[in-house]
Amino acid sequence: MVAYPRKVLGVLGGMGPAASAEFMRLLAARAPARRDQEHPVVYLLSDARVPDRSAALAGTGPDPEARLKTGMQTLAAWGADILACPCNTAHVFIDRFADTLCTPLVHIVQATLAAAREKNHGGAWLLATTGVESSGLYADYARRAGYALHTVGEERQKQVQHCVELVKAGDTTGAAALLRSVAGSLLREKELPLLTACTELPLAYDASGLPQENAVSSLTALADACLKILYEDRDSSVLHRLKPL
Repeated sequence: MVAYPRKVLGVLGGMGPAASAEFMRLLAARAPARRDQEHPVVYLLSDARVPDRSAALAGTGPDPEARLKTGMQTLAAWGADILACPCNTAHVFIDRFADTLCTPLVHIVQATLAAAREKNHGGAWLLATTGVESSGLYADYARRAGYALHTVGEERQKQVQHCVELVKAGDTTGAAALLRSVAGSLLREKELPLLTACTELPLAYDASGLPQENAVSSLTALADACLKILYEDRDSSVLHRLKPL
């Protein structure tokens, strides 16, 4: 029997809008629900005006930290019991104030690394924004978790970043073609799962025709982690309470 979720999920989205829409679709598609009333209550704040996270990390744009914090606090004030943000790069900034949040956060990096370990204990390729790659966000969490992540190199990193930009611009077909090329190059070098650690990249991957068994989607990982908590009504290792793990 399906248990009614007793917690309310607050989602800070809009980074970007297509990725947030896909996250909401995944929550509905993967929930163990048979009718409307068995789905979780979700409060979505889609704030597409959060300053560009990658630009901020590159020093070419304003800092989004204050707006991200306000968004999280707004969702908590609305009555959310747990929080999630389907944007990997945003977590570079979220980690700076996570210990001040009164509402626990389902952390996308921890959720994605847990999914990657289930897929392959031997490691994965890291496909992320240039900001995430240079910040060491995933590298730091992976090191603490004892999991091997492989970076793609400077030239391929530029192509991955361009994939993200194409999806944000609405050109998923172009992003898919570019991602197929990058994936082929990586898999010829080392056969490891592709960890799509930017929430635009799963959209490009899904459109690419590449085998799903070769990918670890940060969007799917976050959705599954949220649903696990919502339906099992218990704490999880991906709940980001007070301080980063």
